[in-house]
Amino acid sequence: MKVRVLKMVLTTFMAIGILSGCSSANDVPDDYASNEGYSIAEESAKKDDDVQVQQTSKENVKDNIKVAVLYLSDPAEGSGYSYTHDLGIQGMQTNLGLSSEQIVRKVVDDSDSDATRKAIEECIQDGCNIIFATSWGYMETVAQMAEEYPDIYFSHGTGNMSNGKNFNNYFGRIYQARYLSGIVAGMKTQSNMIGYVAAQDSSNSEVTGGIDAFALGVESVNADAKVYVAVTNSWYDPEKEEEKSRMLLDMGCDVMTQHCDTPYPQTLAQEYGVYGIGYNSDMSKETPDACLTSVIWNWSAYYTSAVKSIINGTWDGSNYFGGMQEGLVQITRLADFCAEGTQEKVDEATQAILSGNFNVFDGVMETNTGEKIGVEGGTLDDATITGGINWYYRNVIVVE
Repeated sequence: MKVRVLKMVLTTFMAIGILSGCSSANDVPDDYASNEGYSIAEESAKKDDDVQVQQTSKENVKDNIKVAVLYLSDPAEGSGYSYTHDLGIQGMQTNLGLSSEQIVRKVVDDSDSDATRKAIEECIQDGCNIIFATSWGYMETVAQMAEEYPDIYFSHGTGNMSNGKNFNNYFGRIYQARYLSGIVAGMKTQSNMIGYVAAQDSSNSEVTGGIDAFALGVESVNADAKVYVAVTNSWYDPEKEEEKSRMLLDMGCDVMTQHCDTPYPQTLAQEYGVYGIGYNSDMSKETPDACLTSVIWNWSAYYTSAVKSIINGTWDGSNYFGGMQEGLVQITRLADFCAEGTQEKVDEATQAILSGNFNVFDGVMETNTGEKIGVEGGTLDDATITGGINWYYRNVIVVE
């Protein structure tokens, strides 16, 4: 019932918006033109009434919104992937003035499609009309349920599926921040061995693109350094993340980074007396003596715009792919124990990215198998970056 109410209110609001935009401010309506008693004051009063109706409609939509969020792990753990998404949800809630009762959180294993379906159905039964699913593995189940529930808005974090109607996907140009963090790592390493704990292998462009951007950043300041990648084959597996981190550290990696949920690569780097680059959230709070910087997301930039578009009646089902320009991705302030000159190199690259003169995946790039990717003077397009990077850059070594 709440879903139908939201749709009805939204439809009414959109209709009002269309009607109020049909004539210019200088046009006099026909019925007014034939009315001898018509005055500017009456026209102004009518416009004021229209504005009041629109504002009321928006408030009705907002009051009937209920947002559900699916997480891989408990965001209350205070670090990592799910925690960062929840910070974005909290930011959206504050920005739009939603109550706590309008937010529902579910922790679900994204590899379990039955559990995912059950969680979403429970949210819908509870009155939720917007579903944010934050991890790749939820995608196929969400795609199916978007067709089954056309009155529910589904928005999926990462991935490549959408229907252009009530189901979109959202992600960002995290590779921009990854590149900057590669500069930090390349300037700090003494062993020229940099460790990278990865959730998925090269079949996943999201993870692989981040690794390659990082490797490009490393090479830009240190042509001798190598990036050693250990894959867990899971978006969230604390035991494997710890195991792979120890393996890389035992090999001699003196800077550690990651695309995985837990902070193990960072906490173990500090335990081993070396350095780390965090991911998702600022991990300097866990590892103040090791964290050089962290690659972070400001998810509230997207969550606020998505929910606001539903309130305003401007949701169009399009996908979202923001970056540094939109404030969605960045790196945290550099630690004072970064290598001398690091800030200057990072600032230079940041300016090049923001100006549009540098897009990370530019020109001809060589893979670690000797293949050539890209063209001179060109840059990879978004479709390739999000779905076609299934190769490793030349300074990347995968270890088992």
